[in-house]
Amino acid sequence: MSDSLTATTIRITGHDGDEIEAYLARPEGEERRGGVVVIHHMPGYDRATKEIVRRFAELGYDAICPNLYHREAPGAAPDDAAATARAGGGVPDPRLLGDVAGAAAHLRALPSSNGKVGVIGYCSGGRQSVLAACNLDVDAAVDCYGAFVTGTPPEGFPLKVTNLVDQLPGLRAPLLGLFGADDKYPGPEQVAELEQILSAHNKDFDFHSYEGAGHAFFAVDRVPYNVAAANDGWERITAFYAKHLGA
Repeated sequence: MSDSLTATTIRITGHDGDEIEAYLARPEGEERRGGVVVIHHMPGYDRATKEIVRRFAELGYDAICPNLYHREAPGAAPDDAAATARAGGGVPDPRLLGDVAGAAAHLRALPSSNGKVGVIGYCSGGRQSVLAACNLDVDAAVDCYGAFVTGTPPEGFPLKVTNLVDQLPGLRAPLLGLFGADDKYPGPEQVAELEQILSAHNKDFDFHSYEGAGHAFFAVDRVPYNVAAANDGWERITAFYAKHLGA
């Protein structure tokens, strides 16, 4: 595997035919390979998320991250765009599905594609990754501490979201879940509920909770970053995608 790659900002067709910004990273060469759609966290389409996209390219995948806040704040700094989106209640689920579907279609149209695409999301993107796996034809999904896949948002929560309990029986792809045992949203009881529902419907899933880790433990540029949990999580993600997205 070569660590040579290219990364660039592009435009893709998202929900309702809208043209939105996206960040694409690709390994050197045109050998057949899978693709990964990275769904950014609530803080937005930022430098740390783009580093994750490049990491997947270094691992041998074509990887793309759609800017989910492009419509609200085109060209704005990530924190400003996130604040604008949050003030509007967040990204509506139908629009998220359209944007992720457009990103997956872009990956599958690349000459290097083997036809397989996975999704991964962090924070709000973790929930959205599960949402995508319940509604779109993807080959693997990773949920990194996604809040309100189960459970109920507290009163006054800024995002207009509901849980996905009614959609979970329709999960279409294997799911890897990575959680912090000290997290509140999702807390251990919400993770346990998710595990119970998926087990009852004979879904293919693998969950890991890390003691001493809270929310956002993958976020290298934020206080909650947990080296041990993040390193182990990356090893599990790498093995999971090798199994489900390989040729």
